Amino acid sequence: MKAYSQISLTILAAALGSALFVGALLIGAYYYVAPGLPNAAELRDIKIQVPLQIYSRDGRLIDEFGEMKRTPVVYGDVPPLLVKAVLATEDEHFFEHPGIDYRGIIRAALSVLTGNDDVGGSTITQQVPRTLDVTKRAGLNSGFDRFVAKYKEWILAFRMEQEFTKEEILELYLNTSFFGQRSYGIATAAQTYFGKTLGELTVAEIAVLAGIPQRPAEWNPVASTERARARRSYVLRRMRETAAISIEEEQAALDEPILGKEFGLQRQLEAPYRAEMVRAEMVRRFGSAATTAGLKVTTTIHSRLRGEANSAIPATG
Repeated sequence: MKAYSQISLTILAAALGSALFVGALLIGAYYYVAPGLPNAAELRDIKIQVPLQIYSRDGRLIDEFGEMKRTPVVYGDVPPLLVKAVLATEDEHFFEHPGIDYRGIIRAALSVLTGNDDVGGSTITQQVPRTLDVTKRAGLNSGFDRFVAKYKEWILAFRMEQEFTKEEILELYLNTSFFGQRSYGIATAAQTYFGKTLGELTVAEIAVLAGIPQRPAEWNPVASTERARARRSYVLRRMRETAAISIEEEQAALDEPILGKEFGLQRQLEAPYRAEMVRAEMVRRFGSAATTAGLKVTTTIHSRLRGEANSAIPATG
């Protein structure tokens, strides 16, 4: 009995010592990396790149210029089922945790220890700094470097939860995530892959979009309909398991075909020469910011009058 007590005390002492060591390590790491990180309030000032859009006098889109395709959307305009799909796929406990989920931390720690390149388990709050490139994860090779980047995400996630509402965090995530094919943000992705607005999406299309951000180059339907279909199946299952959809809705969505097609920009008026004149003038005035600052330029062109003018020009050739 005495030997058993000694063994128990030894185990308890070892556990306590390990806990103190880990605690001291995390505290030391915090004071090492925290000073170089932005405050959560500063994330509000980060400018999301939005392309230049050129319109006619009567509000018809003529053209768009910019390396990144992006159309920001406010949280209130996102269909509730799309929010449920994203949460079921990425972060089921999003509205419950304080930015960091212990289940995710355990998964991430195991990934690092096993040398897995993909350190998973991030909450949506942790992913926002990554999509904004605040923690500079690109090019990290060693497990230690990846852990430092992950630890920075934990700190920023905790700070963001103090500064932002859950809805604001979700809005940032949906607007900054990369969905492949130069498409940034959920609204742009809906247009790129389905030629639709968010409100027009089917359950199957919602599941496809919700499944893309983890591996946007591989899981978008243009890159591979087979991989997109497999990922959609997983998302639909998670939606059913979290009561977002019924078994019947899941089955109907599984039966819906996936088209590996990219829809182009929905130009509503053809005026390419005038659009190029506007682009050149904006670049002259604002430099590189002309195609990243979300400028919207209204020209003097009227779609009806331009159509009548084109009809009045005799056909040649």
